[in-house]
Amino acid sequence: MASLADRKAYRKKIMQALYEATEGNRLLGVTGAKLLQELVIPEEDLAAACTYLVGEDLITVDWVSGNTPAMVTLTHQGIRRMEAEEEEHG
Repeated sequence: MASLADRKAYRKKIMQALYEATEGNRLLGVTGAKLLQELVIPEEDLAAACTYLVGEDLITVDWVSGNTPAMVTLTHQGIRRMEAEEEEHG
């Protein structure tokens, strides 16, 4: 099981990867397989992080059987959060 610091880092990596890949467009998404490959996050931790982010209304997930998300997209709230972070950090 991942530590709290790891779980927070995974969530941040997922949000950043989605924001960069979709350029803040709610109509675009990223496959769970691509996130697994690019972010090097264990499958069970990716599923847990995505479930958490769905609960926070930051992403939506289309699930396939098992724990790998089929497609992950940012919600309006998720885009707003990433834009705020981008403005804050330049």
